[in-house]
Amino acid sequence: MDDFETQNIELQLLLKAIYLKYGYDFRNYSKASIKRRVFHRLDKEGLESISAMQHKLLYDVSFFERLLLDLSINVTEMFRDPSFYLALRKFVMPKLKKHSFLKIWHAGCSSGEEVYSMAILLKEEGLYDRTQIYATDMNEVVLKQAKDGIFNISKLKQYTANYQKSGGLESFSDYYMAHYDHVVMDKSLKGNILFSDHNLATDGVFGEMNLILCRNVLIYFNRELQNRVLGLFYDSVSPGGFLCLGSKESIRFSKYSDAFEDVVRIERIYRRLNTDN
Repeated sequence: MDDFETQNIELQLLLKAIYLKYGYDFRNYSKASIKRRVFHRLDKEGLESISAMQHKLLYDVSFFERLLLDLSINVTEMFRDPSFYLALRKFVMPKLKKHSFLKIWHAGCSSGEEVYSMAILLKEEGLYDRTQIYATDMNEVVLKQAKDGIFNISKLKQYTANYQKSGGLESFSDYYMAHYDHVVMDKSLKGNILFSDHNLATDGVFGEMNLILCRNVLIYFNRELQNRVLGLFYDSVSPGGFLCLGSKESIRFSKYSDAFEDVVRIERIYRRLNTDN
């Protein structure tokens, strides 16, 4: 047995240990992505092997928390992919305006930038006051950052540009307060957002959603877990409701492909068909 095969066995045992000890299930994540992140932490900690890492995480909770931040995917920004938000304004919001009350689920919300982007969009479309947003992530550290709504001021130039390209109707500076090296999102954006812990790999349905957003998360899952999560979304979104995935993700070629129609194909915006008709 060569070193590559041995490392794969060590990695399987590490992921099983994480699941049994802490309840986080990374066993169906893309192995290539997980391996890169494990070796990054291995180098940072000066550990000699994945087996040594397994021993350390079983007895050192603080080490596991550092590793969890590596394994969780937390790449995000305000109005990420502005053309996507422009498509939401044009093709989705007019349909949502027909409802007296809306439920929106941001699955895998990370540190919250895209949740606040949605809150801003809803305000500008006159929908915020009749919307409940559920923002979930499995990582409690980034979830706390999302609840706080505090972001580094160095990112504001990019965020402002994204907002303008997304069809923003106001001045982006109206939505935050600047404090030295950071900004705090306006309290009016937080009132209808419920942040909570939810693990897409193991947890259950959020029912009767009008819109579900899970962008740039599925690319880190293997096919089995992708199908599991897409099934979760199918069960959670109302007939006629919308599902939004990331630019490199698709519901096509999954077992739920026939249950959704394209709304804006290039932006990966889908609508669940009413199978009762």
